[in-house]
Amino acid sequence: MVGPSRPQFVLFGSSIVQLCFSHGGWGSILSDIYSRKADILLRGYYGWNSRRAVQVLDQVFPKDAPVQPALVIVYFGGNDSMGPHSSGLGPHVPLDEYVENMRKIATHLKSLSDTTRIVFMSCPPVDEIRVSSGTSEFFSEVVRTNELCQIYSNACIKLCQELGVTVVDLFSSFQKRDGWTTACFTCALVLDIGVRDGIHLSAEGSKVVVEEILKVLREAEWVPSLHWKSMPTEFSEDSPYDLVAADGKQTLNPSEWTFHREVHWD
Repeated sequence: MVGPSRPQFVLFGSSIVQLCFSHGGWGSILSDIYSRKADILLRGYYGWNSRRAVQVLDQVFPKDAPVQPALVIVYFGGNDSMGPHSSGLGPHVPLDEYVENMRKIATHLKSLSDTTRIVFMSCPPVDEIRVSSGTSEFFSEVVRTNELCQIYSNACIKLCQELGVTVVDLFSSFQKRDGWTTACFTCALVLDIGVRDGIHLSAEGSKVVVEEILKVLREAEWVPSLHWKSMPTEFSEDSPYDLVAADGKQTLNPSEWTFHREVHWD
């Protein structure tokens, strides 16, 4: 444990979460935006569905932890929405069970503390052409369509509206970007073989995610606000040890400088 203590933002989900620090991912962007403001903690699990998430809730989010997260961003649904395999194996979770699993996750997170805020992200679309053309000697056929993605996305959004949980509609947000099928996805490494999978996010896809997360954090009427511009910056006081200004009479406080960022986020 290091100090000073900062608010903790936990990213909890499947591969879109586990990989969110790769390829200019949305987790790494959030870590930059919230530097000196909050600690971004990664709890992402490649290939997981909501069924497995429910099984580890008490381990990932113990109710007796001395410090509870200020924010939890949750994403499950893409693997749940895959078509069922004839063997009964695989990540598919029937829609009704998926909804109940997400309800259990929301209920557990709400119980952590009165100040823990929750954001769910719905299932994004996929590039169906790449999904259907991506073959591998290691996997059986992957059945993943936008029809299924939309069904699970809508179910997640409806549940969040019922529970009063903030939700990011990734299914709609991605499709607002021109050329989203080619721009928003990247290669995934499967046993050291590059596969153009049409599922996992490129840097451009991650920018869509960040934009939508910041939008809901800015609009949420939470006290205190968790939008980065409203949060205090650690050790932000003026110092005679900062760089000296051109007039040679004062120093320039760099605590809030953001010129290094590729995108200047609102």
